[in-house]
Amino acid sequence: MDLPFSGQSIIPAAHNQKDMEKILELDVTYMVMLETHVAQLKSLIKYAQSGGKKVLLHADLVNGLKNDEYAIDFLCKEICPDGIISTRGNAIIKAKQHKMLAIQRLFMIDSSAYNKGVALIQKVQPDCIELLPGIIPSQVKKMTEKLHIPVIAGGLIETPEQINQVLANGAIAVTTSNKHLW
Repeated sequence: MDLPFSGQSIIPAAHNQKDMEKILELDVTYMVMLETHVAQLKSLIKYAQSGGKKVLLHADLVNGLKNDEYAIDFLCKEICPDGIISTRGNAIIKAKQHKMLAIQRLFMIDSSAYNKGVALIQKVQPDCIELLPGIIPSQVKKMTEKLHIPVIAGGLIETPEQINQVLANGAIAVTTSNKHLW
C-alpha cells in the first residue's frame, strides 16, 4: 500500500483561522482542520487548498453539523476536503464510499478501548488510524503490527524526541497543534 502524506512526518493541525494562516506559510502539503463552523467551512477549505494545502477535516468537530452519514455526504460532495477524520465508524465507511482519504481516530484510554478500537478498525478498514494519545510508542507499534494499517500519532506530543520515538515505533506521521513542533 502506498503511504499517504508523501513522507510528511509532521501534520500541523489548525484550531482556528490564525493557525491556518501560519500553516499556509509552512513548507508542508497536508494539514488538519480541527474546529470550525459549518458556515465558514467551505471558504476555509478552499482558502487552504488555494494555498497548496491538502486539508484533512475532522468531521466530528464541525460546529453546526451532525456527524452522520448525511453530513459526510455533504462534506464530500459540497465542501471537498482532501480527507476525513472521525471517531465514528459509519463516517469512515461513508468517506471511503466517496473515495475520500478516511482516517479513523481512536482514543486509547484503557484495554477495553483498545479491544473495541481493534474491532472497529477491522470492520471499517480505514486508510489510516490516528491513535491518541500519541505519546505511547508501544501502542503505536502494537496497533501497526496487529492491523497493518498506517498509524498517525496525535495528542499530548510536546517534544521532538516524542515525535522521533513514535515514528521509530511505526507511526507514519504525527498530528499536532503545537506550533513549536511545526
